[in-house]
Amino acid sequence: MAITKQKKEDIVGKIGEALENAASVVFVHFKGLSVADTSAMRKSLKGEGIGYYVAKKTLLRRALEAKGYTGSIPELPGEIAVAWSDADVTSAPRGIFEHGKKHKDALSIVGGVFDGSYLDARAMLAVATIPPVPVLRGMFVNVINSPIQGLVIALDQIAQKKSA
Repeated sequence: MAITKQKKEDIVGKIGEALENAASVVFVHFKGLSVADTSAMRKSLKGEGIGYYVAKKTLLRRALEAKGYTGSIPELPGEIAVAWSDADVTSAPRGIFEHGKKHKDALSIVGGVFDGSYLDARAMLAVATIPPVPVLRGMFVNVINSPIQGLVIALDQIAQKKSA
């Protein structure tokens, strides 16, 4: 079934509009995912503020070229979807990575866009494993708190020895 020229323009426009404010974009290869699994994944991703759209690669490339990202688009084998997030730069890669663990051999990251540049699958997987911002903040607070806590314990020990 052929897609009309107007429908193609609508799809390119929809992708371009979605990517307009995207903090990061993930290219997702999928094959053999059931309709139920796909629907559950879309619902879960939407709940996390992540958009997910399946389009023909030629239309996806057209929308990406209009954005002017640096570098070259990674190879996009098989069926491709695009996932994006407007808020947290790591949420879209992390969301797809987590769903990919549930659906091995059916869903994988093949590349993406991060900080205005195309990245390959390996680089996007590295982005996907970065913890969420609240977790990073908690880790930072622990790093700052550790020396202070050690000082407080040492002062308490000194005070106990002097009072004994």
